[in-house]
Amino acid sequence: MLDGRWRTRAERVLDPVGRSLHRVGISANVLTVVGLLIAAATALAIASGHLLLGFFGVLLTGLPDLLDGSVARYSGKAGPRGAFFDSVSDRVSDALLFGGVAWYLADEGKYLPVLVLAVLALSMLITYERARAESLGFSARGGLMERAERMVLLSVGLLFDVLVPMMWIMLVLTAITAVHRFVMVWRQATAAQAADDAGAPPSVGTAALPTTPEGRVPDDRRRPRSRRVSRVPGRR
Repeated sequence: MLDGRWRTRAERVLDPVGRSLHRVGISANVLTVVGLLIAAATALAIASGHLLLGFFGVLLTGLPDLLDGSVARYSGKAGPRGAFFDSVSDRVSDALLFGGVAWYLADEGKYLPVLVLAVLALSMLITYERARAESLGFSARGGLMERAERMVLLSVGLLFDVLVPMMWIMLVLTAITAVHRFVMVWRQATAAQAADDAGAPPSVGTAALPTTPEGRVPDDRRRPRSRRVSRVPGRR
C-alpha cells in the first residue's frame, strides 16, 4: 500500500535532491551500493543491541532507494540492468536487516530467530510472486505488507524495543499478503486459460499478441515473458 502511495510522493519531494546528485557526478548504482553498505552497518548495530542506532540506520537505508530512480532518469541511463541491480539489492538489504534482528533475538529466546526467518521467507515469497506473475504477463501488486510496511514496522520495533510483537504482526500480515497475491494471480490465470479454451483472444497477459484467422493465439506465442523489470519507473 505504502509502496504505491507514499513512495511516489516521497520521490517527487526528493526529486531536486536526485537532480543535484546527478550534477555532482553521483550515479544511481553508487547510491544503490551506499544503501547496501548502510544496511550492513545497520544489521551489525541491531545484532549488537544498539536498537536506537539501528532505527536511524533503517531510515537511512531507505533514502538511497528513494533517490536512485531520479538520479537514473536525469542521467539518461535508465534501463533493465540498473532496475535488476536495484531489485536484487533490496532483497539483500532485507536479508541483512532481518539477519541482524534474528541475531539480537537469539539471546532472548531459543525460537525467536526462527520467527524472524519465517518473516523473511514470506517476504521473499511475496516478492517472488510478483516477479513471477509479471514474467507471465499478470499483475500481483499490492497487499497489506509490502517492503515499505515492513520497514515501518521494523523501525517501530527498534525505536520502542518491541521487536517480538512487531515480528508476529509482520508474520501474520505477510502471510495474508502472500495468499492475497496467489489468489489474485490464480484468478487472472484462470480467466486467461478460459479465454484460450473458448477460442477467444485472452484478456489478460496475451491480449496484444497476434492471432490466427480463427481468433486464437498461436501455440508458440502464448504466455510471453514480460519485459517489466522494475517497480521504480525510470530506474536505469
